[in-house]
Amino acid sequence: MSSLRLLTGSQHLYGPGTLAAVEAHGREVAGALGEALPLPVEHRGPVTTAEEIRRACFEATADDDCAGVVVWAHTFSPAKAWIAGLEALGKPLLHLHTQFERELPWAEIDMDFMNLNQSAHGDRELAHALTRLGVRRKTVAGHWRDPAVVARVETWARAALGLREARSLTVARIGDNMRSVAVTEGDKVEAQRRLGFAVDGYGVGELTDAVAQAADVEVDGLVAEYEEAYELAPALRGSEALREAARIELGLRAFLDSRGAHAFTDTFEDLGALRQLPGIAVQRLMADGYGFGAEGDWKTAALLRIAKVMAAELPGGTSFMEDYTYDLTPGSEAVLGAHMLEVCPSIAAARPSCEAHPLSIGAREDPVRLVFTAHPGEAVVASLVDLGDRFRLVVNEVEVVEPPATLPKLPVARALWRPRPDFTTAVEAWLAAGGAHHTVLSFPLGAEAFVDLAEMTGTEVVAIR
Repeated sequence: MSSLRLLTGSQHLYGPGTLAAVEAHGREVAGALGEALPLPVEHRGPVTTAEEIRRACFEATADDDCAGVVVWAHTFSPAKAWIAGLEALGKPLLHLHTQFERELPWAEIDMDFMNLNQSAHGDRELAHALTRLGVRRKTVAGHWRDPAVVARVETWARAALGLREARSLTVARIGDNMRSVAVTEGDKVEAQRRLGFAVDGYGVGELTDAVAQAADVEVDGLVAEYEEAYELAPALRGSEALREAARIELGLRAFLDSRGAHAFTDTFEDLGALRQLPGIAVQRLMADGYGFGAEGDWKTAALLRIAKVMAAELPGGTSFMEDYTYDLTPGSEAVLGAHMLEVCPSIAAARPSCEAHPLSIGAREDPVRLVFTAHPGEAVVASLVDLGDRFRLVVNEVEVVEPPATLPKLPVARALWRPRPDFTTAVEAWLAAGGAHHTVLSFPLGAEAFVDLAEMTGTEVVAIR
C-alpha cells in the first residue's frame, strides 16, 4: 500500500525532553494528515544527524510503496546535515512549513517554548539548502489542521501517486500514429527518462487475434451487462453489431491485461481485421481507469492514466477529450469538446445511451458507442506536448456548462466548456503554448495538481487560469 513519510528535523542541542516532544508532535501531525489524505503518513523522526537524514532519505527512495516525503524542521535543524540525504532522495518532496501550536500562549512563552516551536526559523534554514541544491519541491505554509493547508497537501499527495504510477506505467501503442499529424508524435525514450512511462508498440493483428478468442458465453454476458447499464437503442437489441462490440471489448481487455498495460492507443488508419473501430470498448476501459489516446496519441494516453490514478475515489470523472468546434456567440463563447467515439462515461450527466451510427472514417461497420453530455462543473483540460528539446504540460481551468440545446443529430459523447479567464485569453495562450487538440478533461483535479506533477518531473508547465 502506498504511503508518505514525514521527516521532522531537529538537533540534540535542546536536550532529550525537546526531542521527545518533537517525536510526539510528529506522530500526531502524521496521524492527522493520514486520516485526511488518500494514503497513510508514517512519521520517521526526529532526524538530527547527517547519517540519520541520509538513511531516512535512502530508505524512502528504495521503498516502492513510498510515494513521497514530507519534511518539516520542527526546531532548528542545521541544513548542512541534510545535504547528503537530499542529494540521494529520489521521491517527490513537500516542505510543510508549519508549527505544532496554532496560537501562541502569550503569558506562558519562555525559551523552552521558543526552542521547541521555531520552525519559522528552522524551516528557513532548510529551505535555503533546498534552493541551494536545486531540489524540486512544493512548499505549503500554514497550520497543519487548517483545511486549506490539508487540501494543498492532498493535491500534492495525489500528484505523487500519479508520478508513482507513471514510473511503472506501460502504454500499449496499437498500430501507429495517424499519418501526417505532428502533435501526436514525440520522443518516447525521453518521455520514459523524464516522466517514467514506457511506450511499447504492437501490431493490430495481435489485438484482432485476442478479439477472435473471446468466447461466445463471455460475449453473451457482456451484452447483458450493456443492456442493464445503458439505455440501449432498439435497433441494437439482439444485433450482431452489439455482439461484435462486446467481443472487441473482451479482446482488448485481455490484450492489455496480458501485457500489463494500463494505457493504450489505436488509430482508425490501422484497424486490420477489426469489424468496428473500438468505441464502447474504449469508453468502458477508460471508466475502469485505463488511459487512452486516439490516433496513436501515447502522451495523452499516459497522462489520462496518471490523472485517473491522481483522482482515484474523487467524484466528477476524468476523460480523454478533444477540442472540436466553437460557439462564438458574443458573451457566451465556448468550446464544444467531443470525439468520434471515445469519451469516458465517468463524466456523464445522466445514464448514457448505447447506439450505433455510421462513421465516415475507418471504412468499417457502424461502431457502437455511448452517447451522453458531460455534467456541468469546474474542471481542467491538460495537454502534454513534446517541443523537441523538452516536454511541456499545458493546463487550462474551465467551466463545463449545459449546452443550450439537446444536440439530437450529434450521436457522440460531448462536453461544452468556457475556458478561463476568458475565451480569447485562454485560446490565444493555449495556441501560443503549442497545446494539443487532444486533452485530458478532469473535474476532480484542479490546475494545481497538474502543476505539482510537472514540478516533480521537471517538466515545463503553462497554467492558464
